[in-house]
Amino acid sequence: MYKLLLVLTILSSSLLADDWSNWRGPTFNGAAKAKNLPIKFSPNKNVKWQVNLKGAGASTPVISNNYTFLTAANLEKEELLGICIDTKTGKTLWNKSIGSGYKPKDTQSKAQLDSRSNYASPSAVTDGKHVAFFFGNGDLVCFDTAGSEKWRHNLQKEEGDFSFQWTFSSTPTLFKGKIYLPVLQRNEIVHGRGKVGNESYIICYDFTTGKKLWKHIRPSNAKKESLESFATILPTKINGEDHLVLAGGDVLTGHDPKTGKELWRWGTWNKNHREKWWRLVPSHCPGPDNTFVICAPKKAPVYAIQVAADSSTKLLWKSEAKSKITSDVPTPLFFDNHFYILSDLKRSLSKVNPKDGTVIWTVSTPGMSKYRSSPLGADGKIYLMNHGAEVIVIDAKSGKILAENSMAPDQDAYARASIACVNNQLFIRTETALYCIGN
Repeated sequence: MYKLLLVLTILSSSLLADDWSNWRGPTFNGAAKAKNLPIKFSPNKNVKWQVNLKGAGASTPVISNNYTFLTAANLEKEELLGICIDTKTGKTLWNKSIGSGYKPKDTQSKAQLDSRSNYASPSAVTDGKHVAFFFGNGDLVCFDTAGSEKWRHNLQKEEGDFSFQWTFSSTPTLFKGKIYLPVLQRNEIVHGRGKVGNESYIICYDFTTGKKLWKHIRPSNAKKESLESFATILPTKINGEDHLVLAGGDVLTGHDPKTGKELWRWGTWNKNHREKWWRLVPSHCPGPDNTFVICAPKKAPVYAIQVAADSSTKLLWKSEAKSKITSDVPTPLFFDNHFYILSDLKRSLSKVNPKDGTVIWTVSTPGMSKYRSSPLGADGKIYLMNHGAEVIVIDAKSGKILAENSMAPDQDAYARASIACVNNQLFIRTETALYCIGN
């Protein structure tokens, strides 16, 4: 009996390790354990299944317990959709129109606040039994896997209208039975939205009941747009204690998951907060020995920060000014003991030593479209996707481009979701479809 229980425990642990339950994967850094992943594929090659979607969105598919979840926005019908798919077969199990229709009081906007995004940019989170969908209008809604709604909140209705120039799109974090969401916003009215004196905050709910557990105000000396962040909270352990780490408002902070209390702060990449228009899009990326890389916006350097056991912080290194080690939108990847930094503005991918920032190699990204999806590392390879839904496969060791795969024949797509990897399969979302790819 003991041996049987041990085997079941090991099998259960291995299954959980294969989940992709949040947008950056099981270790929150974009890496996956996989083997025999395909290098060459297309909508007609190495496709296990395909699901045509009823709306566009930038949300990455999340996968657990044979369920695949993602969101979409049908702008014509003004619907916000939560979708559940059988991971083995590709059968759509349910497709819910779940948006509340809430709009800020001071604007006539409908389903879309700006021309570059929609409300379906944040990714879902799941524990394999429940799933929570979050949308840019503030709707946070939890379902069980059968499609029954368990609870819902609208952050704008309950906590006050957001003050963002662009569509709010931070993805929530599910960690040890609680769901965390940062709202790092301006302290002024923006395009008729929000209010003067708005504060940035982190909010925490019980994942099972939806009960609000705490709300922590996160101050910043940043100015105007530099207060805005679309980053996601990523958990880590420092000296055996759990920390929630968050970038935005010109600083990186660590917080107590129980209360939201700030434990440490490093900053800034914006000296004296001079730049007013440095909204932050990429999340930080965790690396070894309590190190984190942060990409400052708009061609500014990348910074590597280390947090000590006593919660003191120090700058390990930063990339050289005007180098290709920079990113305005994609979040970096940590894989095979190196950081991989994808630059949408410099059109390149670089492999970087985490200890000192030494560049191992840099490769130019092919094609005309920008690469704004965050990279995936798996099976010795790096997978990148650009707006045209071209998926580039790069050898992680050498930087050699192994394949260029078109997943949208018309090449006029605006694909932005990151690629997920579970059970030696790739999950690739374009503007119109979700593909499961495998050898």
